Amino acid sequence: MALKHTAIALLLLALAGCASVDVQPPVVTSAYSVAFSEAQVLAQGHAALTGQARSANAGRIETLLAGLDDAALARDAARLPVGDPLYSFAGRALLNRGLPLPRPFDRGDVSFGAADRPPADRDGYRPPLKVGVLLPLSGGQSAAAASVRDGFLAGYYGERRRRPDVRFYDTAAGASAAYARAAAEGNDFVVGPLARDEVDAVFADETPSVPLLALNRGSRTPPAGSAAFSLSPEDEGISLAQYLIQRGAKHVLIQTGGEDAQRRTASTAKAQLERRGVQVTEDIAAAQGVDTLLLAVKGSQARALMPQLALAGINAGTRVATSQIVSGTGKPAEDAALDGIVYPTEAWAVRNVDGLPSQASAAARVDTAKGPAARLFAFGYDAWLLTGYLERLALSNNGDVAGATGRLSLDGFGNVLRVPGWSRFAGGVPVPLADGAR
Repeated sequence: MALKHTAIALLLLALAGCASVDVQPPVVTSAYSVAFSEAQVLAQGHAALTGQARSANAGRIETLLAGLDDAALARDAARLPVGDPLYSFAGRALLNRGLPLPRPFDRGDVSFGAADRPPADRDGYRPPLKVGVLLPLSGGQSAAAASVRDGFLAGYYGERRRRPDVRFYDTAAGASAAYARAAAEGNDFVVGPLARDEVDAVFADETPSVPLLALNRGSRTPPAGSAAFSLSPEDEGISLAQYLIQRGAKHVLIQTGGEDAQRRTASTAKAQLERRGVQVTEDIAAAQGVDTLLLAVKGSQARALMPQLALAGINAGTRVATSQIVSGTGKPAEDAALDGIVYPTEAWAVRNVDGLPSQASAAARVDTAKGPAARLFAFGYDAWLLTGYLERLALSNNGDVAGATGRLSLDGFGNVLRVPGWSRFAGGVPVPLADGAR
């Protein structure tokens, strides 16, 4: 076993190119399962890797952890010593399965710039003193930015306690320049930017002068004291896979549209399912015996697809779809073809959210909360919510906050995790599922 671990460590050094680190394999005892011990070795060298080698290493660690059942994963994670780099991976795996953490994540900075702020309220609310919000307020992304901005302000003005000064900065001329201006003007916290490449640009500095809550997830891990919040297709794919795993899916047929977001969601869900031992098929002709259908398509495509699946003899008992299923819907007589399909949605559509009017009421008041824009409006509200609660989430091992997009928590890498709400088509109309945010 020791020879095997040494070989893995040497392979990691080779993948890292000229990086020079001393990777010492841990002593393997009966305290850990074999897969967990192998993942522990890989995690020891993870920080020294970059680019594709880093992504591949993370994927291998996640695959090894996925092979453990809930009891083994929870047991082995609890036995890791404080500071072991595998704990962030194991803890995220636990959270994605809806399982509690045995202890808080090991973080280098849990304050998120809060050192000079007044003490937190009893519920953990401790907002910044002055916030700069980086958004593309002009140009091609201005419509999306307007929904995020209005959702942020809805949360801001709905809060009756101490609130920070807020100033918006246009990133149309460059996110890095906007960040530098926000830092120079005395903001003690920054929210944004919105685009993935912009997030990578501002996270290129591993010791930023002002901590950030980025509104997307790029290829870089957030620096200590900063975080990233995203409605990414990958996160939705993880939620869909976990939903199916919890319901005992054994053989899943996935049908995917041609858009990038659809492919990314489906690919992530497929990988998650296969890591947990679920059989996945993408060819209708080879899909006999499937018990579950997963659709990464829009509503119009799904309406056309359902009769084809019926003619092929596919009658999966469980049917789920990505949130894109609602795109192109709204006529109950036509959408009755979608009855029984469950899909993730914003918790705002499922339950009341403190500080926000209902989704229907907000849509009646402002265009930035209507139709597909409602998702970004909810995202903006949650960005505001997180500015006041990041420290609490970092200090608690199982803390979360009830946001408009779902229940929000923080993993060991500085990424905000989201448990969405769920709805089902019935009679051609979406119907929220009870307790859908959990």
